[in-house]
Amino acid sequence: MIWIPGVDEIPMSLSMLNPRRGQTAITAERIGYATDALHKMKIGDLIGIRGPLGNCYTFADVQKALIVGGGTGLASLAPLTEKLVKKRTEITLLIGAKTKSQLLFHSRVGKLISKAKGELIVTTEDGSFGQKGLVTTLAERLLNHTKEFDMIYTCGPEKMMQKMFFLAEKFHISLEASLERFMRCAIGLCGTCVIGKYRVCQDGPVFSSRQLREVKEEFGQWRRTLDGRKTKV
Repeated sequence: MIWIPGVDEIPMSLSMLNPRRGQTAITAERIGYATDALHKMKIGDLIGIRGPLGNCYTFADVQKALIVGGGTGLASLAPLTEKLVKKRTEITLLIGAKTKSQLLFHSRVGKLISKAKGELIVTTEDGSFGQKGLVTTLAERLLNHTKEFDMIYTCGPEKMMQKMFFLAEKFHISLEASLERFMRCAIGLCGTCVIGKYRVCQDGPVFSSRQLREVKEEFGQWRRTLDGRKTKV
């Protein structure tokens, strides 16, 4: 949880991990007053950090992985890719964005994949870079030709992740998805991040196929507002 003094506290994924230098990083899209305040900060300004909270991706026995990221979802998938490259996992990485200017970490993950046994494919909805279309369409086409993946990892817009969940179920492949929800307390008390019987802040944010099956009536369909009401995703 990132605290911007005098403004708000918001949940953020770590987008870079460098334990040797004792450094981490977050990547913030400018979409609200809290992230707007972050973007206006200067070197030396102070923020607060509360955590670590929640869980993370698992990769102990994964030999061949399909990673599907959309938009800012690459923030959590980039360090995962680094971990998998170190483990010599065979990686197929699909990145999707609306337009070229919204592609995150393309150069960074491209260099990683070039060192590993794998492939990087980029899609943009307007065709301004890579293949034109949705990243889920590319993923489905790929899975129709090869189903030899141990795991699918996905993070991005929830409708995109819902589609990847359905594809994983269709092709009988394990999946892990990192969900985003409003989080106020981040310790399981306030209930704003509830999805079915789970609390995203404590039981997630990474959920397995088994868990998503239990909440498929809500996943990709509903989320809660800050006052607890359900609203369409």
